[in-house]
Amino acid sequence: MADHALNPALRDALEALLGPDLSTNPSILDQHGHGESHHPSRPPAAVAFVETEEVLVQVVRLCQQHHTPMVAFGAGTSIEGQLQCVEGGLCIDFSRMNRILQVNPGDLNCVVEPGVTREQLNQHLRDQGLFFPVDPGANASLGGMVATDASGTTTLRYGGMKHNVLSLHAVLANGDTIVTGSAARKSSAGYNLTELLVGSEGTLGLISRIQLKLYGIPEQVLAARVCFPSVHDAVMTVINIMQYGLAVSRLELLDACSLQAVNQYCQTDYPQRPTLFMEFHGSDAVVTEQAATAQSICEENGGEAFISATSEEEKKHMWHARHNAYYAALAQVPNGRGWVTDVCVPISRLADCIDATQADLEAENLAIPIVGHVGDGNFHLLFSIPPDDHERLQQAQRINQRLIARAHEMGGTCTGEHGIGLGKKSYLLQEKGETTVAVMAALKQAMDPLHLLNPGKIF
Repeated sequence: MADHALNPALRDALEALLGPDLSTNPSILDQHGHGESHHPSRPPAAVAFVETEEVLVQVVRLCQQHHTPMVAFGAGTSIEGQLQCVEGGLCIDFSRMNRILQVNPGDLNCVVEPGVTREQLNQHLRDQGLFFPVDPGANASLGGMVATDASGTTTLRYGGMKHNVLSLHAVLANGDTIVTGSAARKSSAGYNLTELLVGSEGTLGLISRIQLKLYGIPEQVLAARVCFPSVHDAVMTVINIMQYGLAVSRLELLDACSLQAVNQYCQTDYPQRPTLFMEFHGSDAVVTEQAATAQSICEENGGEAFISATSEEEKKHMWHARHNAYYAALAQVPNGRGWVTDVCVPISRLADCIDATQADLEAENLAIPIVGHVGDGNFHLLFSIPPDDHERLQQAQRINQRLIARAHEMGGTCTGEHGIGLGKKSYLLQEKGETTVAVMAALKQAMDPLHLLNPGKIF
């Protein structure tokens, strides 16, 4: 059940506006009270399914008039408790705002509504020879990806969301709508409100329209994988590849524990050894040369069984392991709840950080999958927590605390891509300090003085 019921006057007004698009069905409420994480469900009092920006504005103004909290919901794939309605209120579901409004091939951009998913957009773009590269793994909504500043396997070459959003339409807490940018590829006109909203987790405004950069589909895409004697050898190879200046588009690590889980979950036969997965984009000549150089670097660091592929079927099979690593880890524990850690350190400290983390896991007698976008220093531990196993939960919390402290000591961050949400509020203060967090709080106060937008998140 929701923590707080809607004000009757607000409920009546929303019913008049939305009709059947306002739901208080208990199962719908519970579905909208959590993402894909270990955080307990905190359902809203009601869910509003909005289909247009005009209706969204009216909903926001009604909630503002009645001092009612609002939490945005896209595809429900967030990790750090961003979707929990900690003060009840209204969940605004954007899944029906899923139209691709414009594709501009000459300018390499498009305009979409926030409920459009990553896969939906790329399927629409494929016949025009274009694609949107940011790939967090899950088929997330683009609005949710903006809200958390998502990144993923292709960040190494194409950047994350903040590098690929040109402009946003956002509805503020009082119902006003702002436009943060333009179709121009650069601007020095005033404050960068686009990047202020990207990663703000729905606490400063509700995204209603997104203008994104697009890219031409490469002439050739070559994928490769290579096994190593140890995670340390694999990570040192990553550092060597980056220092050499190879234009790698994806560079991912799965440890032996991850691949064991994937083999069990997917009925595959990947070698159960630390493995790098990589991808090169460009002309035939360029990707062939780049892959050959990468193979030489891998072999100098003990890499074996370097396998490459250019056919769609072979590439799909090769990346199958990485895309299923999270679900494979979850499946190790019946009915387990996922807890995915996320830190990022300078690339020069990555080997030290992962080595120390492995030692920490061994000291706790745990075999936890380690995966990572190691080309930019970002990696994850994939915990699966058994239901009601408080001891295991506390163990994961201890390891997570030490991991984040280690990342901070090495000049890194407590989150490379998942955001703060509920789960990392205390770590944000440790990382940024009181003065910096106070500036963030002042921005929140200026844009949302009643603290109605996703309250209880970030700080």
